[in-house]
Amino acid sequence: MSMPSADNATQVNKLARGLIYIVLILFAIYYLLPLYVMIVNSVKPLSEIREGNMLALPREFTLDPWYTAWSTAQIGVQATGLKPYFINSILMAVPAVAISTLLGALNGFVLTKWRFRGDNLVFGLMLLACFIPFQIALIPAARILGMLGLAGTTRGLVLVHVAYGLGFTTLFFRNYYAAFPTELVKAAQIDGASFFQIFRRILLPSSAPIIVVTVIWQFTNIWNDFLFGASFGDFKSQPMTVALNNLVSSSSGVKEYNVHFAGAILAALPTLFVYIVSGRYFVRGLMAGAVKG
Repeated sequence: MSMPSADNATQVNKLARGLIYIVLILFAIYYLLPLYVMIVNSVKPLSEIREGNMLALPREFTLDPWYTAWSTAQIGVQATGLKPYFINSILMAVPAVAISTLLGALNGFVLTKWRFRGDNLVFGLMLLACFIPFQIALIPAARILGMLGLAGTTRGLVLVHVAYGLGFTTLFFRNYYAAFPTELVKAAQIDGASFFQIFRRILLPSSAPIIVVTVIWQFTNIWNDFLFGASFGDFKSQPMTVALNNLVSSSSGVKEYNVHFAGAILAALPTLFVYIVSGRYFVRGLMAGAVKG
């Protein structure tokens, strides 16, 4: 009686596993279908797209839509393409990510290994900043940028993203450093190491997993941001997302869907590259303490 029961259980497990794989494959197809449509239609001539059947492979392969989106597309007043706005996004995202990550690491170190009276209150207030909607911060941020003379500049956008992302980076590093042995820090203090020596030589070298988590999180949020770029950037400092919206909105007469698809993919390539290169380290960083607390 035991052998048939074991065989039946094995068959049921195989059937259940097969159904799970089928469901996962269907979800994957559903999730990747928009990306497939964008890629396929970005290498088609516009005349072929007008014929319909956007799921079909291109009969005539062309990269002209990509060149147009990058260099010659009409965005706003001038036909500059997305290239200058791509550079604006790089100049905005890289410093903002670096500064917010460094400040978050310092905050996490202070809140866990350099305790002071009221540190939990300070951490609670910084954690509260993670839940403040973007829209609430628009008017105060605009007034501060105006007083500092940074309105409409890339430096102003960097400052806004650093300030808004500091709560998240502090949370990540604080939870990560909470599991770090305090005895090592105390031993370094006894040996005469200063605050920055302990941070640079002891904590920072062991922080690679959480640094990867923070960089991916911050870079994705900053690169994909539209609201701050549209609110605080002028024509010369607007990021890629704002330019992509202008590309679609400023097209008059003929809608060049192939150019729009190519522009959308160009805007998504940096974040896609970051996830492909360091996605596995993102999971490791989370497992190492980014969600502990």
